[in-house]
Amino acid sequence: YGVPNGEQILQLAFVFRNHDGSESGREIGGADIFLDLYDTGVTIIVVSPYLDQTFGDQRRAPVFGYTTDTIEVVITGAAIGSEISTLNLFWGDSYQVQTSNDTLFTEIILQDFSLGMQTFNVVANDTSGLADSSSFYVMIHDQASENQRPSNINDGITYYEADPTSVTLSLFSPYKEFVYVIGDFNNWFIDENYYMEKDSGSADSVHFWITLDNLSPGTEYAFQYLVDGEIRIAEPYADKVLDKWNDQYINSQIYPNLKPYPFGKTDHIVSILQTAQSSFTWQHSTTFERPEKDQLIIYELLVRDFITRHDFQTLIDTLNYLEDLGINAIQIMPFNEFEGNSSWGYNSSFYFAPDKYYGPKDALKSFIDECHLRGIAVIMDIVLNHTYSQSPFVRLYNEGDWGSPTTENPWYNTQSNFTNPGAQWGNDLNHESIHTKKLVDRINRYWLAEYKVDGFRFDFSKGFGNNIKGSDDPWGSEYDTDRIGLLKRMADEIWDYDSSVYVILEHFAENSEEEELADYGMLLWGNSNYNYAETAMGYHTNGKSDFSWGYFGTRGWNNAHLVTYYESHDEERLMYKNITWGHNAGDYNIQELNTALNRIKGVGSFFFTIPGPKMIWQFSELGYDVSIEDPCRLCEKPILWDYFQENERRNLYKTFQA
Repeated sequence: YGVPNGEQILQLAFVFRNHDGSESGREIGGADIFLDLYDTGVTIIVVSPYLDQTFGDQRRAPVFGYTTDTIEVVITGAAIGSEISTLNLFWGDSYQVQTSNDTLFTEIILQDFSLGMQTFNVVANDTSGLADSSSFYVMIHDQASENQRPSNINDGITYYEADPTSVTLSLFSPYKEFVYVIGDFNNWFIDENYYMEKDSGSADSVHFWITLDNLSPGTEYAFQYLVDGEIRIAEPYADKVLDKWNDQYINSQIYPNLKPYPFGKTDHIVSILQTAQSSFTWQHSTTFERPEKDQLIIYELLVRDFITRHDFQTLIDTLNYLEDLGINAIQIMPFNEFEGNSSWGYNSSFYFAPDKYYGPKDALKSFIDECHLRGIAVIMDIVLNHTYSQSPFVRLYNEGDWGSPTTENPWYNTQSNFTNPGAQWGNDLNHESIHTKKLVDRINRYWLAEYKVDGFRFDFSKGFGNNIKGSDDPWGSEYDTDRIGLLKRMADEIWDYDSSVYVILEHFAENSEEEELADYGMLLWGNSNYNYAETAMGYHTNGKSDFSWGYFGTRGWNNAHLVTYYESHDEERLMYKNITWGHNAGDYNIQELNTALNRIKGVGSFFFTIPGPKMIWQFSELGYDVSIEDPCRLCEKPILWDYFQENERRNLYKTFQA
């Protein structure tokens, strides 16, 4: 069979077929038939209960049972060159069960044993005097104790300024039976001292909670919740997580002294708690006055493709450039923790943690504070329509590790309300759920209070709501009263905290719906890419270059709440279109670089004079001409700061500046 020397064969796999292959013999269910192979001597195998050896020590993944449970035990022994004489099951030093057969069948009645981790040893002896042994662990517990949480406890991590050696953890998880906390503080072992208490307000409002003591102030502890003995999740409200798949690729200069993932001790993403953290000192943000909505000049950027080091500390160094350009707001594509590292960020996983690919959280705060010193607002691009399957809010109630949400999930629909596959991303949040509403409000309040962001751009806000969007309305653009109500409710909660916060929607619905939302005080994206591109390229057939829809008055709106743009992260770059498809007549050729740049100057002379808020995309002020599809839409793009050294491109910057 070509087995390399040193390779151990553990099993043989069989499938039996008749002469023409029309019939086959397999295990029940169609699986291959496997035959175990053993070394010379005696070998003992625990067939049941199933023993999970994934994490080195089975005490990190024991068998779980209540005192009312009975565990079936099946143990087999194999002897090569001799015969099995006895199989024995021991508990501690006490003999329990013995058989002279090669298979031992018995039951362990858990009420006969003490609560906590119990060790069971098994020994096989053969007729030649050889023996083999193994063991397994059973964590025996009662139903979680019912005990009301202290009144000052919210879900997540509660720190105590007066006692930096303690924290209280609380996990909202209705329909779950029991939860253990595992982490650095118990070497990731299941321990009865970390069995969480239960606070059951009702069947769909259950919180598991525990207070941890004897922590070392200032020390980072990695931890998870182990739910029902099967689901390992990080704290959903953690402000820092460790990712076994992606952290290893984060540059140590961008995130110094990043705590290593506890490989071999657990699986999936883990969260961090740390008492006695140093408080960030805000210098400028507490007195910052936000620009008026209708005066916003927003600069949208993706940190990854804007600066080579892609970190917030380096982003501070670009603020002179941006301030001189004349913008008064920066909108950053999603920077809460998302799946992977190199990403646009619309695949959120943890809503309360800044993504480490961009650096530590205090570097983000420093950037925001420095923006406020310069009179520049910071707008957070955030995705509350969906998350993907790494999210603990998904994984707590889904099919397998990465499957779809189940019907018990408090925050998600089991499937999208959009039947159009093009409008489906990840797992669809159920915005009608009271639990989702609370989550949305807490997310928004957190970033306003903790990071002092000035507003939000809500991605695909048409996704709010559960009304079915069928083939007659594939992008959900028709007027939707329920959706309007949900967005107004969210905005009210934001403005109840601070009435000057910007609420910006990527909506693209019927004008009547957008007008109603604008009248309520929200800002809405207005995509004029097509019309300005046609203008820049020199085409006007059938009104192609009519960009009047980018003016709120043309739409019949009462307020200048239309955020008009000719480029965003989603559109092809005007300069690329000019150079590729620009019109030419005689000696006038828009595909020639300097002419193409002058056409963008012309676009700017129209664009910036239209009343109302506006947005430009990064490097458009330098005539960035790399296609959005080069080499693919979501791929990293060249960072071309050297454009600023070219006179014609710098003149475009100066034109925008003026």
